Amino acid sequence: MQTNMPDIADTAPALQTGKLDWVGMGEIELPFIFESRDLAPVTVNAKARAFVNLHKEEAKGIHMSRLFLALDMLSTEQQVNPQTIAQALDTFITSHEGLSDKAQIEFKFELPLRRKSLLSGKTGWKSYPITLTSTLENNNIHYELTVDVTYSSTCPCSAALARQLIQNAFSEKFNQETLSQKDVREWLGTTQGIVATPHSQRSIANVKVKLNSKTDEFDVVNLINMLEEELKTPVQAAVKREDEQEFARLNGQNLMFCEDAARKIKALLEHNNYADYWLQINHYESLHAHDAVAIAVKGLTNGYQA
Repeated sequence: MQTNMPDIADTAPALQTGKLDWVGMGEIELPFIFESRDLAPVTVNAKARAFVNLHKEEAKGIHMSRLFLALDMLSTEQQVNPQTIAQALDTFITSHEGLSDKAQIEFKFELPLRRKSLLSGKTGWKSYPITLTSTLENNNIHYELTVDVTYSSTCPCSAALARQLIQNAFSEKFNQETLSQKDVREWLGTTQGIVATPHSQRSIANVKVKLNSKTDEFDVVNLINMLEEELKTPVQAAVKREDEQEFARLNGQNLMFCEDAARKIKALLEHNNYADYWLQINHYESLHAHDAVAIAVKGLTNGYQA
């Protein structure tokens, strides 16, 4: 094997001089072992993006293989946590001495979690889309964690209109002054009694949080649990009839416009120790052909923007 081979990135002149904010690779296939609080280390299949900046204006390019090999070591010899990511980011910069002083790694993957049913005690798998972005700049590391939580949203307006139709049907059926409980109970159990139901739809909360700069472990499970508990109606995994009935009850007791869901999540995030946050609520309407969307941020100067 030849040992003296040309390195164009080092020796060739740039066609056009200038600094670049980020240079690197995207869509890198990268299985790794992910570590998070209250979660046994789990192997996930990620798509990674790896970048450094290029502040040497006359440099032809960076050494992309050095980024790839640092990620490969993270994949095969380590577990992914704040400490090992910090080591990889440092390797990005030290392997590009004189070229770069910023580095970034982004992982996108599905996190499988065992989730318990509402009443029956059954369990099943649910996968949560996760994006983990880590940036090293001015010797400081910033971690951003994005999670998507899927839930059911029942329209308050539709529920009110359905109740009105049920009231009208009741008045038409029972026009006498006195009624027996048996007659009313039987009528309520028929399709003639419940003549209308409110519309609901699968909905997704996209939530991004900036972690404290001194983070020493990720806590994805707690964030997911908090969001699902606040929304009350996360989609289910294993479902028996008693679980489906309880899910219907929860939907009926937690009617939500997208504005309601956004305010609930915003209030939740305000009471937790996140450096910043951004959220988008998406209600994929069953009535309309379009979606209902609400967005909120913490509102910091130079923070996330809506």
